Amino acid sequence: MIKFGTGGWRAVIGEDFIYENIARVAMGIVALAKEQGKTEKPIIVGYDRRFLSESAAKWVAEVLAAGGIDVWCLPRSVPTPLVMHTVKDSELHFGIEITASHNPASYNGIKLIVDEGRDAPLETTGRLEELIAEVGEIEKIDFDEAVDSGRIVYLRNPFNKFLDDIIGLLDVSALRERGLRVLFDSMHGSGAYPLQVIFHTARCTIDTMNLNKDAWFGGMMPAPSESTLGVLRDGVIKGGYDLGIAMDGDGDRLGIIDRCGRYIDANEILCLLYYYLVKYKGWTGPVVRNLATTHMLDKIAESFGEKCYEVPVGFKYISSKIDEVNAVLGGESSGGLTVRGHIHGKDSVYAASLMAEMISVTGKSPSDLIDELKNEFGKFVMVEDNLHFAPEYKETINDIIMVKKQLPDFGKTVVRVNYEDGCKVYFEDDSFVICRFSGTEPLLRIFAESSEREVARSYITAFRDFLNI
Repeated sequence: MIKFGTGGWRAVIGEDFIYENIARVAMGIVALAKEQGKTEKPIIVGYDRRFLSESAAKWVAEVLAAGGIDVWCLPRSVPTPLVMHTVKDSELHFGIEITASHNPASYNGIKLIVDEGRDAPLETTGRLEELIAEVGEIEKIDFDEAVDSGRIVYLRNPFNKFLDDIIGLLDVSALRERGLRVLFDSMHGSGAYPLQVIFHTARCTIDTMNLNKDAWFGGMMPAPSESTLGVLRDGVIKGGYDLGIAMDGDGDRLGIIDRCGRYIDANEILCLLYYYLVKYKGWTGPVVRNLATTHMLDKIAESFGEKCYEVPVGFKYISSKIDEVNAVLGGESSGGLTVRGHIHGKDSVYAASLMAEMISVTGKSPSDLIDELKNEFGKFVMVEDNLHFAPEYKETINDIIMVKKQLPDFGKTVVRVNYEDGCKVYFEDDSFVICRFSGTEPLLRIFAESSEREVARSYITAFRDFLNI
């Protein structure tokens, strides 16, 4: 069975990510488009720089073309946000990106984007899974023949509108006046080109690392976490840069290194940008976060007379709630965010540019601003564990947590428990712990936040001991 999680279908290359399954997914998308009466517009097919991504994009295009659907292909790898932007801007019904985002190099996958450039909702991916299961013989047309017939068309420069729209949202004059020096680690991913263009346009000095295509991502996880950005941190300090920026493999997750070498995590980035947009740029509106994201956002929103809305994990829920409540921005602790007026999905190209604008406008480093937030709203420390378990034990874990609803003894008062997406336990001092299965990897993920790291860690330990993993 091919299953779509919160970030699309992801599978191990050579095991499940193989031609037959890739073609079956494409056949399912053809069937879905026909069932919904949405075959009159092209489907854009993009790909990142992982092993097999470009080939898989062509295989998908061949199946779509054979199904009577025109295809827009891209002449080079692109970040997922560009595909989402193109679907929205060109009013397409569907877009596809071949990517496994931040997963290990042994993975690849397919992400489906729907009307308005949104992540496909659960109803859509659920129906797609059913249609894929019904696929019989694979139907395809030779790629070159489809190009010659005009069924498959290469977009000449797909970056232009995407870049122009982001630049139009920025305070370029402030960036030019400040003249930041930036060290950028693209992590061998597809977000390298657009960020360089934006920063050069803004007269910033941008030096780069890991621009080459490397299907193994230099032996590192293609995720901009504190553990993977040691070389970037050293480079920022030694080179005297104002800012270090890193993105994951498909350009939708962001990591920041401050000029002093401090790693700015995803929770802090969310808080900084919301605080900046409201306090310094005069925006108004609430903010949206998922269940596993810092509660400091709640405190910041409250200080502005606004509300922080909590939604399940999965960016589709964040983008939907942003529209519903006209939020300033929304994001998640795993490193993705989007801002009102841009696309409906995660975009680290825009977020990174906005971080640079924030430094230029305020004249303060991210560390300075974070210290201000902590002085005003208190200390919030999040820790997390990603736990592997035997596949046969998953049902047992689910039975304990979600069916029997049993909890460890945390040694303090529990205010309430939320079972909307995993099990989230709220304590009377605004701390929390959440335990849920990953939607993209075979992992049990436990997040905990408190004013003290030791307390947050004790929540995770309690869950681990309770579940015996």
